[in-house]
Amino acid sequence: MDSAQVVGRNVHRLRTAAGISLADLASASGISKTTLHGIEQGQGNPTLSTLWAMATALEASLGELLETPPSTVEVVRAGDRRPRVEGEAVSARLLHRIKLRGTVEVYDIAIGEGAQHSDAHLPGVEECLILTEGSATTGPATSPIDLGEGDSIRFDAAHPHLYRGHTADNRAVLLMIHPEN
Repeated sequence: MDSAQVVGRNVHRLRTAAGISLADLASASGISKTTLHGIEQGQGNPTLSTLWAMATALEASLGELLETPPSTVEVVRAGDRRPRVEGEAVSARLLHRIKLRGTVEVYDIAIGEGAQHSDAHLPGVEECLILTEGSATTGPATSPIDLGEGDSIRFDAAHPHLYRGHTADNRAVLLMIHPEN
């Protein structure tokens, strides 16, 4: 994906997450609606001042407009080599980095053998699940992932998703990440 497409997708994603219309963003940034439409379509080559005006109007950093968005699904297996730190009594392995502006809810969940289909949450909501016991299938309904004990997954929960335990006793820690309103 080239830089114009990255900027276009990021502007569209941030504008949609903020609930701002194209006309409102045009007014707030001082950029024409036609120019903004072209940028969102990845057909523009905005100047630095245009990028700053959009970032300011979206209450975002310049980096949020320029950075390639991470994959919407990230799976870490229990045996994957990840960054580790060791202390005298505690060792830690980095599973996921989640940038926040909002609220995190932490749940201890049990996942039974049946399937539970979850409707899409509000735009910007992510889920991060660490399977602590058993095995389960979870993630986007269109491409769920099988997880084993110690595996984790992070995904965009603004799309339908599912949970299905493989045995009667499956447990996990679920983080629901809600963007700032």
